[in-house]
Amino acid sequence: MGDLSHTDPALTNQTVDLLQQMIRNACVNDGTVASGSEVRNSDLLQTYLEGPGVQVERFESEPGRRSMVARIEGTDPAAPKLCLMGHTDVVPVNPDGWSRDPFGGELVDGEVWGRGAVDMLNLTSSMAVAFRHIAESGFRPKGDLIYFGVADEEAGGTYGAKWMAEHHWDAIACDYVLTEFGGMPTHTPQGTKLTLAAGEKGLGWRRLTVRGTPGHGSMPLGTDNALLKAAEIVRRIGEYRPAPRLTEMWQHHVSTLTVDDETREALGDPARVYDAVAGMSSPGLARHLHACSHTTFSPNVVAGGNKTNIIPDRVEMEIDIRTAPGDPTSVDEHLRAALGDLFDEVEIEHLHDDPASFSPTNTPMWQLLGELMAKAHPGAPLIPSLIVGATDARFFRHKGAVAYGAGLFSDRVNSNDFMLRFHGNDERVDIDSLALTTQLWIDVVKNLGDAVAS
Repeated sequence: MGDLSHTDPALTNQTVDLLQQMIRNACVNDGTVASGSEVRNSDLLQTYLEGPGVQVERFESEPGRRSMVARIEGTDPAAPKLCLMGHTDVVPVNPDGWSRDPFGGELVDGEVWGRGAVDMLNLTSSMAVAFRHIAESGFRPKGDLIYFGVADEEAGGTYGAKWMAEHHWDAIACDYVLTEFGGMPTHTPQGTKLTLAAGEKGLGWRRLTVRGTPGHGSMPLGTDNALLKAAEIVRRIGEYRPAPRLTEMWQHHVSTLTVDDETREALGDPARVYDAVAGMSSPGLARHLHACSHTTFSPNVVAGGNKTNIIPDRVEMEIDIRTAPGDPTSVDEHLRAALGDLFDEVEIEHLHDDPASFSPTNTPMWQLLGELMAKAHPGAPLIPSLIVGATDARFFRHKGAVAYGAGLFSDRVNSNDFMLRFHGNDERVDIDSLALTTQLWIDVVKNLGDAVAS
């Protein structure tokens, strides 16, 4: 389960309680400006963190889209600043697929259930508990300690971290930032290893518009139907296979897999890696490995047409494109290669354009995290992992900060099952993981100054 001997049950209970409240606030972000209502969790966190020695600021990019920043001033203005960053919004949910109320925040059999329990209100709440504990204990870190409860992560950060980096960078500027997701014990042929996210893929969302000529649906022969063009575009994107990108981080990931020698060799061969991944017995593992090694394209939204008997003259498609580390081909060049002669018939709107980002692992923070996380899983080394989605860490990396996806989890759930809970049904987190993670943040804050000085 992980060694819990150095955790504090009282602090764990606070994390559980705060997590339950944040889940029940149901700050659901569907991507529209009017959604999210993160003001509810922002106000909750402000009330929880306010006190002597803590400076709190609030920032509202749009009505209801509120982020908050709390700060404990360090003793040395020249010392590295640390930011603990957790987002306060969650993705939408279909209650029909859940065994329990997605926003009930129920505690059942040692697990907290609810949307956001692992993405990432578990970390956001544990960071807040650790921050308040540091403040109440009277401990003064060498560098400033910043807590950043941020809105709109689930829709790309437009009204959250991106907006803060562009308009209020001074409020969150730091040398190190810890955020989602890491600390999952992974059982490998060489023993247990702990993943720590050191990078993430790029984000290249596109809206593609195709046009046709309207007409009566009863006479379709030879018509210029925009939906038929869109269908062919989606088909071509679905069949497109860009070249793999087998980075050093990919090699680390392959080392954790329990596979035969032939498969391991194929996973390191650009000419064979796609078939090796596609042939995996676990569909979830295959999808993850493919995402780690390729730029990916997923047509997820199609809109257009006015009425059943009217031939559509305009159809829009939104494509979720994630660029692989080191991919030299631009997103639009990929689309040209995928669409061929149809590329010139498509209007392209750029929804998001963020390159893949990485932080070095030869830092005092990386070494410190390795030492501290080994308390829970003795002998387990850190391995750098790639997040295939997008997090707010990229905005800090673009500003020059070192950002890691951290945390610390127990052995109660294996990594494959755990990852299925992200944006999935029956999302939940165990109390042991909450205890370990809360203590990790406290240990990092108290030991960072010495780690940097050594």
